Amino acid sequence: MIIGHIGARMGSKGVPGKNFRQICGKPLIDWSLDQLFAHPRVDAVIVSSDDPEIYAHGVARGALPMGLRPAYLATDGAGKWGVWQHALQAAEALVAGPVTAFLDLDCTSPLRLMQDIDGALDLFADQSPDMVMSVCEARKNPYFNLVEPDASGALHVSKPLPGGVLARQNAPVVYEHVGLVYVVAPNYLRSADGLYQGRVIPYEITPERCHDIDSPYDFRLVEFLLGQQLADGLAKV
Repeated sequence: MIIGHIGARMGSKGVPGKNFRQICGKPLIDWSLDQLFAHPRVDAVIVSSDDPEIYAHGVARGALPMGLRPAYLATDGAGKWGVWQHALQAAEALVAGPVTAFLDLDCTSPLRLMQDIDGALDLFADQSPDMVMSVCEARKNPYFNLVEPDASGALHVSKPLPGGVLARQNAPVVYEHVGLVYVVAPNYLRSADGLYQGRVIPYEITPERCHDIDSPYDFRLVEFLLGQQLADGLAKV
């Protein structure tokens, strides 16, 4: 059994109320909810939120009635991992049969395509890792063009290599962690204390879908790119 999960906290300092804000014809959260409910491999959906309106919206759409997220998982400092652990425990109490995969979609990443969900699930089934995480190749590289100041304020490459790196294509590959899709093994989620304790493998996506909404600028950019997807027939309202 595959459990599809969306976490949507009430608070957002960067874009207040963003999870319910209209974007390209529907609330932001519904771009991800619609994909979970439409996906033939997802057996049940659960929405973790401390916002009564978001939670009621998810349950009305057909999500499992897990109740509101506890307050200690709704703070600015609460991590994704604890939210996932709580949601998995709540889901297992509400479904019949063992959970074989925990599939999380960030509702702030509406540029994902259904093929991204399939690709991550296929990779999880084929490689049997502890977790599949969506990534894209980083646009800046700490071995080449990311710099940081030393104690004197002088800039240096963040991760210098002997002899230096003179061309970006010669630098080691570095990925950006993006929230389009995660697939987690339930046993690993129950036992580990964080994302990277086990074997976490990348599911690489193309750069044009590698955008999360954390600021008003992000919202405008994603709205434009999502509009392009709609015009190209890759997404639908």
